[in-house]
Amino acid sequence: MQPEMTLLWEVTFFEFLLVTVVIGGGIAFMIGRSTALTWSGWAIMAFYVALLTLAVRFIHFSLFDGTFFLPFDTIATALHYALIDYVVLFLLASFGRLRTRSQQMARQYRFLRTTATN
Repeated sequence: MQPEMTLLWEVTFFEFLLVTVVIGGGIAFMIGRSTALTWSGWAIMAFYVALLTLAVRFIHFSLFDGTFFLPFDTIATALHYALIDYVVLFLLASFGRLRTRSQQMARQYRFLRTTATN
């Protein structure tokens, strides 16, 4: 398959959608959810998403002939697409974290919602 090399995806849009958004995004959502449930900080979530980004880049490399961090002549391209993957995964993890945290707050402080409407 001939790489497209666009700004957001490296090989094809379908590959980016499947690996980064669907598979990686689902895992990122669960990372955000787990850090919210354990009341961990944003830095822990950012670290876990960075590890997930490495795994997603490896899947792009091994299954779809994308770039990885070795050999060194492809490192600039790999860093570009790793940064894009990281941003997408971090946004999905943040969505999972904020959704879970808002559910926690609504459940824990239910009395605030009832008194504010009265």
